[in-house]
Amino acid sequence: MPIQLESPDQPEVVALIAELDAYQDTLYPPESRHALDLHSLTQPNVVFAVVRDAQGRAVGCGAVVLGPDHGELKRMYVHPAARGQGLAARLLGLLEAQALARGCTQLRLETGPYQPEALALYARSGYRRRGPFGGYRDDPLSVFMEKSIPA
Repeated sequence: MPIQLESPDQPEVVALIAELDAYQDTLYPPESRHALDLHSLTQPNVVFAVVRDAQGRAVGCGAVVLGPDHGELKRMYVHPAARGQGLAARLLGLLEAQALARGCTQLRLETGPYQPEALALYARSGYRRRGPFGGYRDDPLSVFMEKSIPA
């Protein structure tokens, strides 16, 4: 399945992000969710990637928000029907490569403790737990991780 950089401002990608939001709503209260809205995802400092199935349908997405000292992974999601094929790992690899190509060698993320598959993916990919960063506060419903990307 192809994974490419695309705009998040496409109807089927917007629907995929809405699906992610609905899933997150079942796991965490609003005050523990730190999602970026569509406008934020279309900013010049955001790299956004989409996974498409053989029919060209969007089945996964993810973003890196590039900052002055690190990038932050956001909006990582693979539709349940497309899971188990290594797509999330491929998506993560592409986002890491794109961040590195833009001079970013440190990636961070915030996810939740009720997503063991995501936590396992990040750990397998070399991310290590850390404390809150940026504007995040310590929250028992947040897990913070980071990884240095070798050049």
